[in-house]
Amino acid sequence: MLLRYSILILFWVGIEWLYFKIARYYAIVDKPNARSSHHLVTIRGGGIIFPIAILVGIFNEQPIKWLLILALLLISVLSFIDDIRNLDSKLRLLLQSIAVASMLYLFSAQFSMMGIILLFILITGVINAYNFMDGINGITVLYSIVTLGSMYWVKQIVPSVLSDQLFIALSSSLLVFGFFNVRKKAACFSGDVGSVSLAFIFCFLLLKITISTNFSWWILFLGIYGIDSVFTITCRIFRKEPLMQAHRSHFYQYLANEAGWTHIQVSLLFAVAQLILNMFVVYSFTSKQIWLALIPLFAFLTIYIIFRLRFEGAQRLFVRYTTG
Repeated sequence: MLLRYSILILFWVGIEWLYFKIARYYAIVDKPNARSSHHLVTIRGGGIIFPIAILVGIFNEQPIKWLLILALLLISVLSFIDDIRNLDSKLRLLLQSIAVASMLYLFSAQFSMMGIILLFILITGVINAYNFMDGINGITVLYSIVTLGSMYWVKQIVPSVLSDQLFIALSSSLLVFGFFNVRKKAACFSGDVGSVSLAFIFCFLLLKITISTNFSWWILFLGIYGIDSVFTITCRIFRKEPLMQAHRSHFYQYLANEAGWTHIQVSLLFAVAQLILNMFVVYSFTSKQIWLALIPLFAFLTIYIIFRLRFEGAQRLFVRYTTG
C-alpha cells in the first residue's frame, strides 16, 4: 500500500506540474474581483487531478461501473469548461442534472420514484453547495480529507462501502493538491472541476453507505457545509438576491475577508467542526442511538447562528448586503 501511495503521489505531482504549464500558457487563471477572497492572479482548475483519481479508483474496481464513469466524465468536463469560460447557467444545470440522474439510475431498484426525485433535488443542491463553499485556500481539500477519512473509518465497520483502490487514489490526490493549496499564497485553486467532482463522488459513496447500513444520517458527513449553505441561501432569499449570482456572503467568506481570520484558520475551523460532527455520527450508528448525531448538529447550528448574528447583525444578514 505504501509503494502504491508513493507512486500515485509522484504521478499527481507530475500531472499538476504539467497542468500548471498548460494553465499558464492558456491563461486558465482566477483574477481577483470584488467578490474574490484572494488578491493575486492564481491558476484555476488544479483540482483536475480529483476526477482523474476517481477514475483510477473506479477502473480498479470490479465490476467497473461504466454509467458512473460516464456521469463523472460529463460533470467533470462540464465543470472544467466552466472554469475556462463561463457557461450559461441553464445549460450547466441541465448537464449536471443528466449526470446526477445517471448516478441515481444505479440505485433505482432501492428507491421509489418519489425517493429518486427527492434524492435528485438533494444531490443537485449538495453539488452546487460544495462548489459555492470552495472560495478560500484550503477549505475544499481539508474538508474533503475529513469527509473521505470518515468514510474510510466507516469502511472498517462496513467493508463494502469504499474500496481501497478508490480511497488510495483519491486521498493521495488530495494530499498533493493540499501541498499546492493549503498555504497563505496558494499555487492553484481547485476550480469547479475539482469541487464538483469531489461532491459528486461523495454523494455517490454516502448513498452507497446509506443503503448498505440502512442508516440515513451519513448525510451529516456534509453537515457543516450544509449549515452555512442553507443559512446563507435563506438570508439571500430575504434580501431578494438572485440565488445563482456569484457572491461572498457565506460565513467563511466573512471570516476570511472582513473578520481578519486567515484562510487556513477558517478552513481548519470548518474541517475540525465537521470532524467532531462525524465522530458523533459514527458513534450514533455503532451504538444505535440516533440522537447522538442530532445533538451536535443542533449545537453547531445554534452556535453558528449566534455567531453570525453577533458578528454581522440581523440588518446585514436579512435586509441588505454590500461587498464594499
